[in-house]
Amino acid sequence: MADRDKRVTGPALTQRAPQDVALPAACLTAREAASFLQLNEKKLYELANSREIPAARIGGKWLFPRALLEEWLLEQAHGGALTDRLLITGSDDPLLAATTAALAAQLGAEGLVAYSPTGTLTGLELLARRRANVCALHWGGVEHSAQQHALLLRRFGASRGWTLVRLALREQGVILRRGLEVDGLETLVAFDYRWAMRQAGAGSRHFLESALASRGFSAADCSVVAEARSEREAAAVVAREDADCAPGTRAAAAEFGLGFLPLGWEAFDLALPRDILFRRLFQDLLSAYGNARAQSLSLRLSGYDLSPLGRVLTLD
Repeated sequence: MADRDKRVTGPALTQRAPQDVALPAACLTAREAASFLQLNEKKLYELANSREIPAARIGGKWLFPRALLEEWLLEQAHGGALTDRLLITGSDDPLLAATTAALAAQLGAEGLVAYSPTGTLTGLELLARRRANVCALHWGGVEHSAQQHALLLRRFGASRGWTLVRLALREQGVILRRGLEVDGLETLVAFDYRWAMRQAGAGSRHFLESALASRGFSAADCSVVAEARSEREAAAVVAREDADCAPGTRAAAAEFGLGFLPLGWEAFDLALPRDILFRRLFQDLLSAYGNARAQSLSLRLSGYDLSPLGRVLTLD
């Protein structure tokens, strides 16, 4: 009886460890992917080779990420679950930010339009990883923009399924603090003015570096006191007088009531997968960027030419 009445005060009994549960593989083989999508393998290989389906060729063997396949299926559905959202990244732009905010307010809870500026190259990487639907970009002067933007996109394997749509031409240069008047870019470098510099991979920095190189300088010659992660952050740093100048557009300078040193014009484009081009929200975005309200704002900000809005560009 005494033994029966003894109470167990510690983990006297060892519980049996649960048996291992087989988890679905993160990547599927061609045979597994064909079964998952209910396609024959020949058709699957056609889709993979044409970059119409998320896949990676590693050591001569095709692998198919399961999570991206599921997302791809949703995208293929008529009026699918992802057609009620549009995630925009890449380069910063005051007019695009205002347009996105107005469209989001109009949609309310019926859809999601969001804009997260990251700079051109990071935005393209997010697009390639299918973390965003659209990437705003600019890379060099307008005279070579068609070739430069196409070359830039070719750095990313996923770009075979992308297209380019032109939003505008923008005036690019240097944002100046209030009261600062200079006669040229050389003065800003030679007299040790304080720069808020954009991060590597930003289109504004690339434009500035090209302008500096043509004058015998480099970004290393600039006295950098801060790094700005977007066009409007650069303008805000200068507006607070934490820096004297920063690379950016005339529109960003005007939005913050700052001075501006022009260096040239650039093309401002949107890169996106072809299947998003005719998505309702994307077409609504293009319409909103060119409506009367947006045109009025572009004139007040200045430094915009909206005449090429909506032009689809070839990547050949």
